[in-house]
Amino acid sequence: MRNTFLDYGYSADEIENKVNDTFYEIFEGFGRFFFDGLNDTSYFMDTGNCDARTEGMSYGMMMCVMMDRKDYFDRMWKFSHDFMYMDEGPLKGYFAWSVAPDGKKNAFGPAPDGEEFYAMALLFAHNKWGSGQGIYNYKKWGQDILRTVIHHRIPMWTADNHLIKFVPGSPFSDPSYHLPHFYDYFAKWSFDCDKNFWKKAAEASRNYLVISANKKTGMHPEYAQFDGTPDHTVHFPGGDPQFNDHGCYFSDAYRTIANMGLDVLWNGPQKGYSEIADNLISFFADIDSADYMKYEIDGTPTQFKALHPVGMLATLAQGTMACSEKARPACEKIIQRFWETKLREGERRYYDNCLYLFAVLALSGKYKPIE
Repeated sequence: MRNTFLDYGYSADEIENKVNDTFYEIFEGFGRFFFDGLNDTSYFMDTGNCDARTEGMSYGMMMCVMMDRKDYFDRMWKFSHDFMYMDEGPLKGYFAWSVAPDGKKNAFGPAPDGEEFYAMALLFAHNKWGSGQGIYNYKKWGQDILRTVIHHRIPMWTADNHLIKFVPGSPFSDPSYHLPHFYDYFAKWSFDCDKNFWKKAAEASRNYLVISANKKTGMHPEYAQFDGTPDHTVHFPGGDPQFNDHGCYFSDAYRTIANMGLDVLWNGPQKGYSEIADNLISFFADIDSADYMKYEIDGTPTQFKALHPVGMLATLAQGTMACSEKARPACEKIIQRFWETKLREGERRYYDNCLYLFAVLALSGKYKPIE
């Protein structure tokens, strides 16, 4: 597995220290957002919203399996199972996307990015540690989740085009949810009747990542139609106006280039990725992260500052793995800027620092499939 940091001149010892220090700070350090919950559980706190989300819980489990921390993994999985899993109602079989630290559900709807990270983390855990009994039968739970998301009466994927939805029932997608590198492994480890679906989903999502990117800047929108065009129509009532217009390059969208970089790390170059990555990394090569904005996907800045500048920088750094050699000077600037940037502090640290650790793991070659 390629060690990108090593390729850019950082020493093996420096890289190892950065990986370990970053994990420690998030899970145990002064700036941690990993806390103990009720009944031998633990959770990631979304420090900007004071809740636990399936996004963060499944992220944390993936981090733990990569770092061989079964103790933390099991505590996060138990919190997810005990307090987030819905065993009744119209969305039975899914996980409630937001709960309070005491386990009370804030919502009774799921977020598909949580489900796909849960499934992958659980299947990796089975391969790494072996499955146990009950909720610790990682393989069974991973396979059951994969079956549920495509066979539920309100599925998370479309049957005809094999694309993930923003939420079950929605007529549009979120480009940052597309994880074709996961789907390759879902096709290996899901129930036999579902393997062909996941093969088609991997192909469809790789194509979607290309068609939903702006050809000039490489930017993806937060939400997009199934044909890849940005969706500017979805507005949630109330709240801060900066969160309106999800057809822009903003919070969710940052993850898309990181996912493409990870796909290349796991599977090698993919058709159409390098042009997107080259354009995006070149666009930001000379912009300091303190000056990042919310952008129209053609690169036009809006009036709003980026809400997660450290996370945005982290995803750009991870995205350099999808670049061609001609973009290396721009990649070097991004990698150096990321290396020299510290974890975010304060109330918004959760999302930024999750993306930061994933980038550190990927760029060090430690974010890899466990077979």
